[in-house]
Amino acid sequence: MRLRKKQWVRPELEESNLFLPRASVNKGKWNEVFGNSNPIYLELGCGRGEFLLKHSINNPEINYVAVDLKDEVLIYGLHKLQENNLENARLTAMNIDFIEDVFEKDEVSKIYINFCNPWPKDRHNKRRLTHTRFLSKYKAFLKAGSEVWFKTDDTDLFNASQEYFKESGFEIEFLTYDLHKSNFEGNIMTEYETKFTGLGMKTMCLTARLK
Repeated sequence: MRLRKKQWVRPELEESNLFLPRASVNKGKWNEVFGNSNPIYLELGCGRGEFLLKHSINNPEINYVAVDLKDEVLIYGLHKLQENNLENARLTAMNIDFIEDVFEKDEVSKIYINFCNPWPKDRHNKRRLTHTRFLSKYKAFLKAGSEVWFKTDDTDLFNASQEYFKESGFEIEFLTYDLHKSNFEGNIMTEYETKFTGLGMKTMCLTARLK
């Protein structure tokens, strides 16, 4: 769905210290941004921020950085963080293609990728956030032994992603084609997941560890 540009959104985002308009200036300095040395977890494609909100509330000892392309969705996430007085999360708007410019080596301890665009056409596969092209970017700043948690409702993307992770030096530790009927612990549902699970959608999930 195409979002209508709202001129008031960016000024409101920039009024808050929870929004970082130029995240790359913090490369290697994220502990200074948060004022502590807690682990940093990264969410790629955070949407309206429900997943981020729940994680931030449940894990105050973790720092979260959430990325999306559109200000018009990030503003919802900002409001949720503000309403709950949360200081362990930051939002930024950017093209994920440049994510390696934002973090220094060993600066991130976990990545979440939830229901990203499946880019089904062969000529577009390299745009998938789980493609080997992107995984090589993440490896530049992920700590050894760190995990990527991936969820999707697209079977072709899920099958291809298993190969992408293996080719990129990740070990798949958990995999299911029906998350909500599995024994997986720690799942927090996104807004999209909640809506479409109620309509009978199956969520596929894997966790992969960087060797």
